Amino acid sequence: MINVEIFRYHPEHDSKPYMQSLTLPDEFRKKMVLDALEYLREQDPTLAYRRSCREGVCGSDGMNINGKNWLACIKPVAEALGTSNTLVIRPLPGMPVVRDLVVDQSLFFHHYEQIKPWLINDDPAPAIERLQSPEERKLLDGLYECILCGCCTSQCPSWWWNPE
Repeated sequence: MINVEIFRYHPEHDSKPYMQSLTLPDEFRKKMVLDALEYLREQDPTLAYRRSCREGVCGSDGMNINGKNWLACIKPVAEALGTSNTLVIRPLPGMPVVRDLVVDQSLFFHHYEQIKPWLINDDPAPAIERLQSPEERKLLDGLYECILCGCCTSQCPSWWWNPE
């Protein structure tokens, strides 16, 4: 059996957050953390977390797994466990908890909007489309791959201490 410690907090029912102890069958070592959460929610339908694509593309299931921020859908349980037999799952740090593993990412998205992460072109719009050369397109490589999961930002202690 795999031991699981999972952060729980339902503000309408709980006076404070707590860690719930659960177990998973050993067969989950071969699966992803999101699969483990799905199994645990079958046992307790009140468990709340975000998920969508299951492919590491949407970024909705970012959470803290054994002390590091990951996407639950692409993090293998065995890799998260390492040499331990306990999976500790918490919400992303530094963000207000809405419920269980669901966090309020409003400040994260507010900061993202402030940097204006889109292409800005002061030229008048053409009648059909803006054409881009391969060289111009290459300049964008490495600048658009972020899926906005919040894992990197919420892992940074300076962001916790100075959210502005």
